[in-house]
Amino acid sequence: MTYIDNVLDKLKTSSRKKIVLPESEDERVVEAAKKASKFADIILIGDIDVEGVTTINPATYEHTEEFINDFYEMRKEKGLTLEEARKTMLENSRSFAAMLVYKGYADGVVTGACHTSADTFKYSFQIIKPKSKESKASAFFIMETKNTELGNNGVILYADCGLNQMPDANLLANIAVTSADTYENLIGGTPYVAMLSHSTYGSSKCDDSAKVIEATRLAKEAAPNRNIDGEMQFDAAIVPEVASSKAPGSTVAGHANTFVFPDLDAGNIAYKITQRIGGANAYGPLVQGLSKPINDLSRGCSVDDIVGVVAITALQANMD
Repeated sequence: MTYIDNVLDKLKTSSRKKIVLPESEDERVVEAAKKASKFADIILIGDIDVEGVTTINPATYEHTEEFINDFYEMRKEKGLTLEEARKTMLENSRSFAAMLVYKGYADGVVTGACHTSADTFKYSFQIIKPKSKESKASAFFIMETKNTELGNNGVILYADCGLNQMPDANLLANIAVTSADTYENLIGGTPYVAMLSHSTYGSSKCDDSAKVIEATRLAKEAAPNRNIDGEMQFDAAIVPEVASSKAPGSTVAGHANTFVFPDLDAGNIAYKITQRIGGANAYGPLVQGLSKPINDLSRGCSVDDIVGVVAITALQANMD
């Protein structure tokens, strides 16, 4: 079974969730909505009619005025006017979708098929906030590789590959702990978190590796029962023979399944190499640390990619 097959199997015994796809102007999204309606209640935003799918036109929706007023109250201290709030709710489908989730009329959002990640995160994060004061939003990819010895039958997790450009040690530690929880909940099995660097156990002395060393210390302190270790190079993280030489005694090295990258450049480049050269399926950027699931898509996504992310989003919503 593929990773998405496993997710769909789990959804059969979970409560059915309402997932919003705001980009109804994209034919791929509409087609994906039809397919995903088999396992979730799909909401499309726009003045359209699609059989088997709920469609909402913000111009005529019964709760739009409520959304406008609530959004204004949220953002007025940031200088937002009531007219600007009205324009946003009527014209920006991503903001409207996030408000549906915020108000409890839906459970999650999948967007990004025809908008940038920056656009997705900008408008969504104005409305959907982190789970707690301690939580920080970060992006991750679920990578389904051809190497079934890795992770859970080849499925591993990469973070952060889509949101935080240059995390400091505190944020990197937060990403590590959150990623461990995400691996356990969405992939299954015990997470082994590798804090990646160009250095292993102090083999290089510089500010970059020092940041990862400090992040590892903070992550272990925050989650002492989790298997988190670093700093380490990627080969030390996954190859037992290399691990025994470079990181003897590590509880993670040699069999890591959750990989935390030191910055967005490293994470984004790594996931694309794994996908394009390694032939892995990449699902994301998905978002962790929020009170409700808001997930992004690559603008090059296929219909099946969208369906897969909808399934993952429904699974996330069942875990809130």
